[in-house]
Amino acid sequence: MLNKRIASHYLKPLKPIPTSMGKSGKSLSGIDCVLFDIYGTLLISASGDIGLAQNKKQSFDKIEYLIKKFKIKSDPQTLTTALKQAIASTHQSKREKEILFPEVEIDRTWMQVLNTRQREFGRKFALEYELTVNPVYPMPHLEELLQTCRSKKIRMGLISNAQFYTPYLFKWLLGAVPEDLGFHPHLIFLSYQIGYAKPSPELFQRAADALNKMNIQPQAVLFMGNDMLNDILPAKRVGFKTALFAGDKRSLRLRKDDPRCRNLSADIVLTDLNQLFEFI
Repeated sequence: MLNKRIASHYLKPLKPIPTSMGKSGKSLSGIDCVLFDIYGTLLISASGDIGLAQNKKQSFDKIEYLIKKFKIKSDPQTLTTALKQAIASTHQSKREKEILFPEVEIDRTWMQVLNTRQREFGRKFALEYELTVNPVYPMPHLEELLQTCRSKKIRMGLISNAQFYTPYLFKWLLGAVPEDLGFHPHLIFLSYQIGYAKPSPELFQRAADALNKMNIQPQAVLFMGNDMLNDILPAKRVGFKTALFAGDKRSLRLRKDDPRCRNLSADIVLTDLNQLFEFI
């Protein structure tokens, strides 16, 4: 089983790197629900997003340690190349089924790469590999943000690219799984569970449909994320209000060179999670 003792080896304090942006926007009235991205928004991501490694040499040194620990007959370059190829192959097969932005289940992908039928082994390696290449830590004031949302009776949800270990991170870092932290169980949309990754409209449309059943209309919903393409664009397309989180240089994605984002702006820009309540 995955456990905090192993994870705690990797879960070390991180600090966000300030960006050149400042908070901006006008007050938003009538917000009944706030939906959040996870990596780069609620959690500091050392690589900027889930599954990305910035410093290849440093990551390879750490992956070498994992290879020896798990007694795998490979080397860092071969292993990472095999992982990328397995992911690309799964993506291609799903695109052939007209899934434009497909997602993988990373534990099953690792089982394929490691040539094992033992899912628990695949999960353990997947977790330690991810925390090796992409350490995470709560964004400053995250617990205060959640507490204030709970006290104000604001519904909370998640729309994020994520994997099976993502809910564990909340438990290990904040002491409870998302549902016990106040995230509504019907408003949690994680890519690995659905088979679609952002910026697919699928996750956001499912959220809009679930909220409609709760009699919450899109204009009463705010979505917060750090990526103009993956977060702000699809959120706007379903009618949500939007907040760009610009609190960490590593994860801020303005996508200025992408024509889809050229004339796109968020309703508000935040550089600290606590600033949210200055606008809603």
